Amino acid sequence: MSGGVDSSVAAYLLKERGYDLTGVTLRLFDGEDNANEKTCCSLFDVEDAKLVAKQLGIRHYTFNFKDEFRENVIERFVSGYEQCRTPNPCIDCNRFIKFKKLSDRAKELGCGYVATGHYARAEEENGRFLLKKGLDPRKDQSYVLYSMTQEQLKHTLFPLGSMTKEQTREIAEEQGFMNAKKRDSQDICFVPDGDYAAFIERYTGNEYKSGSFVDMNGSVLGEHKGIIRYTVGQRKGLGLALPKPMYVCGVNREKNEVVLGDNEDLFSKSLDAEDINLIAADRLDAPVRVTAKVRYSQLPSPARVWQIGDDRLHVEFEEPQRAVTPGQAVVLYDGDIVVGGGVIM
Repeated sequence: MSGGVDSSVAAYLLKERGYDLTGVTLRLFDGEDNANEKTCCSLFDVEDAKLVAKQLGIRHYTFNFKDEFRENVIERFVSGYEQCRTPNPCIDCNRFIKFKKLSDRAKELGCGYVATGHYARAEEENGRFLLKKGLDPRKDQSYVLYSMTQEQLKHTLFPLGSMTKEQTREIAEEQGFMNAKKRDSQDICFVPDGDYAAFIERYTGNEYKSGSFVDMNGSVLGEHKGIIRYTVGQRKGLGLALPKPMYVCGVNREKNEVVLGDNEDLFSKSLDAEDINLIAADRLDAPVRVTAKVRYSQLPSPARVWQIGDDRLHVEFEEPQRAVTPGQAVVLYDGDIVVGGGVIM
């Protein structure tokens, strides 16, 4: 129970169905008191979760997973930027914290399931557990859940998967939940001001040296302020006076260079992905037609995918995709079924 409306309504729905519930809120990082209403995991969220649990008449615990969160989410985030990648910490939080560490703790407590307020569905078909999109396309969160395993899906409940956000808020208002109109979290919880570079500098104590902006031919265009400040597709914040709009097309760690190009230079038709997880199949040895997303907010695009190693996929799109970014996830779909995904190389 994050303290938000989604997990609160999920708990209510399960109680109505007769489940014996224990509400759990996670303490994940130092400095929650500095978080704002655009993030999750603040101290205010813990109090909100406790109030809803009390209203529902269920047990509530707060678990301290700060060490695990620092190791598996924050440090992966920092390392990713240092390696000129753009990681998605929400995916890592689901993978290592909510559906690994929390699932393990649930088993220790004798709980049969972990339930969350994600807008997604877990269903068993022919002996295999499948992850499916939430029925509300505006709120579908299957993209950030692609790393779930068969065992995790077997023991996970998504009560909101067949609902819309409007229906969720209506139930919360009908039940008199104090968070019925609470805003959805948007920013990364441990970077509440959105300044990723400043956070990384504070966290590591390192200074990231300036270097050259270069064009696609290697000609120097100016000086950048450290490679951790730039990601593929970025146009704003370059600090250059250029005769035309230019975009970050790549970051070269070895040369400490940021490569700029035109918008059309951002498009590519293929990618490789590593650290893969497949849900709908054990392997993809032959090319399979899917739709694929290279970022959370994107609509899936037609593509072919096949496995080129034990832990690697190759994806070919029918139409070029803009700003395919190393470190982000590519997630594959067959209709509303999540085939699997991986980290873009």
